Amino acid sequence: MQGNLLQKGIDIFLKRQTNILSAAFVIMATVLLSQFLGIIRQRLLVSVFGASDTLGVYLAATRLPDFIFQLIIAGALSSAFIPVFSDFLTKGKEKEAHKMASTLLMLGMLLFASVALVLFIMAPFFLKVFNLGLGFSPTQMELMVHIMRIIIFGQFIFIVGTFFSALLQSYNHFFIPGFAAGMYNLGIIIALITLPPVLGIFAPAVGVLFGAFLFVLFQLPMVATVGFHFRPSFSLRIEGVMQVVKLMWPRTLAIGIFQMGALVTLSLISFLPSSGRNYVIFDYAQTLAFAPIVLFGQAIAQAVFPVLSREKDRLEEFKRTFITSFNQILYLILPVSVLFLVLRIPIVRLVFGVAEFDWGATVLTGKTLAYFSVSMFAQSLVYLASRGFYALHNTKIPLIVGGIATGAMLVLGGVFILIYHWGVESIAIAYSFASIVHFIMLLFLLDKKVGGFEKRVLLVSAAKIGLASLCTGFALYIPIKLLDQLVFDTTRTINLLILTGISSCAGISLYVFLTWFFNVPEATTFLVLFRRIGNWKEVLGKTEEIIDTTTVKP
Repeated sequence: MQGNLLQKGIDIFLKRQTNILSAAFVIMATVLLSQFLGIIRQRLLVSVFGASDTLGVYLAATRLPDFIFQLIIAGALSSAFIPVFSDFLTKGKEKEAHKMASTLLMLGMLLFASVALVLFIMAPFFLKVFNLGLGFSPTQMELMVHIMRIIIFGQFIFIVGTFFSALLQSYNHFFIPGFAAGMYNLGIIIALITLPPVLGIFAPAVGVLFGAFLFVLFQLPMVATVGFHFRPSFSLRIEGVMQVVKLMWPRTLAIGIFQMGALVTLSLISFLPSSGRNYVIFDYAQTLAFAPIVLFGQAIAQAVFPVLSREKDRLEEFKRTFITSFNQILYLILPVSVLFLVLRIPIVRLVFGVAEFDWGATVLTGKTLAYFSVSMFAQSLVYLASRGFYALHNTKIPLIVGGIATGAMLVLGGVFILIYHWGVESIAIAYSFASIVHFIMLLFLLDKKVGGFEKRVLLVSAAKIGLASLCTGFALYIPIKLLDQLVFDTTRTINLLILTGISSCAGISLYVFLTWFFNVPEATTFLVLFRRIGNWKEVLGKTEEIIDTTTVKP
C-alpha cells in the first residue's frame, strides 16, 4: 500500500502533466521547496551579517546582473519561446523546434556575454545609479562592485538552466525545472554555512555560482530524455527564430521598464539614512510578500500558459480556461493576503527572528509587509492576465500597461520619499497602488480582446471569496489578541509559534467552511483533493482542463 502511494507520487512528479490542475499542483510543490530553501537562505544571510549596511550592499549588488538577465533572457522565454515552441510541437515539427531552440540559446548566451562584459568593466560607473542619495559610502560602493562582478558569472550559467526549464515546460514537464530551481538556493545555503569565515560577504556571491551550476546539472537528464541536443547556430533565418524575436521585444521592454523601476526604487532608498539597512528591510518584506504570489499566482499562470497558447484560436475554450484559473488563484491568494496582513509581526519574527535581526527591523519589516499584502491578489492575477495576452501573441498591451503602472509607482514613491520624507514602507504603498491599477487595466483590456468574459462567473465568485476572506481576518485577529495578552508569553519562540498556528488554523478553517457554504466551486475542488490525498493522481487527472498531448512525445 505504502509502495503504491510512493509510486503514485513519483509518477505524478516525473511524468508529463496532462491537465492544468495537476501541472499547477506539481509547480506549487516545487515552488514550496524552492521558497523553503529561499527562506533558509535569507535567514542565514541575516543571521551571519545582520540587518546591516553590509548585507544591504550584497543585496544591491545582485540588482544589475538580474536586470540584464531578465532583460535579455526572461522576456524571450516567458512570452515568446514557449508559445512558438509549443506550436511547433503541436504541428509535429519537433526537429525544427529543437533547431530553433539551439539557435536561440546560442544567441542569448552571446548577447548576455557581450552586455555582461561591458557591465563587468564599467561596474563602478553603472552602480552610481544606486547611490544618487549618497546613502552608501565609497567603501560600500567599492565592495558592491566586487560582489557584482562575481554574480555576473553565476547569471551566465543561470541562462542555460532557465532555457532548459522553458524547454521542459513546453513538454509539460514541471517538476524537474522547479526542483532544480530549489537546488540553486541550496547552493547558496551551502556556501553560507561553510564559507563566511573565509570569504565574509563574498560567500553568498560564490554560492550564486555553485547554485547556478546545480540548477543546470539537475535538469540535464530530463533534457536528454525529451531528445534535445544542442547544435550551435547563429542564423536568424532558421524557422521560428524571427517569430520569437518579434514576439519578445515588447515583453523585453516591459521587463526592462519593470526592472528599471526596481533600480530606481533602490536609488530612492539611497536618500534614506542607513540606506543599506533600509534596503535589507524592503527586500526581506518583499521576499515574504512574493512567496505566496509566486506559489499561487505564478504557478497556476505558468501551468495554464501552454494550454492558453493552444486555445488561442478557440476563444470560448480560452475564456473558460482563463476564468477557471482566475478563480483558483483568487481562492488561494486572498486568505493568505489577509493572514499576512493580520499576522505580519509574528510571521516576520518566526521567519527572520534571529538575534541579529533586531526589534526595530522586525517592526518596520512587518509594516512594509502589510502594505505589500494589500495587493497580493492583484500581483498574482497580473501573471495570469499577462500570459493571456502572450498566449494570443500580443505582447504590446502588457508592455504599455506595465509601463504605466511602473511609472505610477515611481512617481508615488518619489513623492513619498523626496517630498514627504516618509520611510521605506511608503514604497510598498506605492507598489501596491500601482499593482492594483496594473491588474484592473490588464483585465479590462483582455476582456475587450476576447469578446468579453462571463461577468457573472467572475464577479459572483470573487464577491463570495472576498466576503469569506474578510471574515477570516476577524477570525485571525481576535484569537491572537486575546491569547497574546492572556495566555501566551510571546517573547518565547515556541509560544509565538503555537499562537500563530492556533490563529492561522482558526482563520483558514473558517475560510474553507464559508467558501464551501457559499458554494464556491474552487472550495469543492480543493476539498476533494485534500480528502482523497491518497488518490491524488486520480483526482488531479479528472479535472476538465486537459493539456493537448496528441503530438508531443512522453
